[in-house]
Amino acid sequence: MIRHLTCINCPLGCALCVTVDEDTKNILVTGNTCPRGKTYGISEVTDPKRMVTSTVFVKKGVQNVVSCKTERPVSKEKIFHVMNALKNTVVEAPVQLGDVLIEDVADTGIRIVATRNVEKKQG
Repeated sequence: MIRHLTCINCPLGCALCVTVDEDTKNILVTGNTCPRGKTYGISEVTDPKRMVTSTVFVKKGVQNVVSCKTERPVSKEKIFHVMNALKNTVVEAPVQLGDVLIEDVADTGIRIVATRNVEKKQG
């Protein structure tokens, strides 16, 4: 199997060619100008992952939602499970940047953290 990818680890955007030998499970990455490109190419064909960014509802806050993200990338196969968990999450203000909103989202072992502050409504 051969996959052509564009590396997203830096602004260079190297054109990668990833060849997977199905019999031996050997993976050859070419086109990368640094070791991060090789790592990215292997990851994309074995277990692709993405950061998930979204919002969750906030009660008693000056805003109704707070932006959030996964603390580290999630396997692509789990993204819809993560999003489903987020749509049902409600936190209470105040929320501070970096607060953990969900400790283990969708049984991934990954935390959801706030990416901004939301103050509590006065009164």
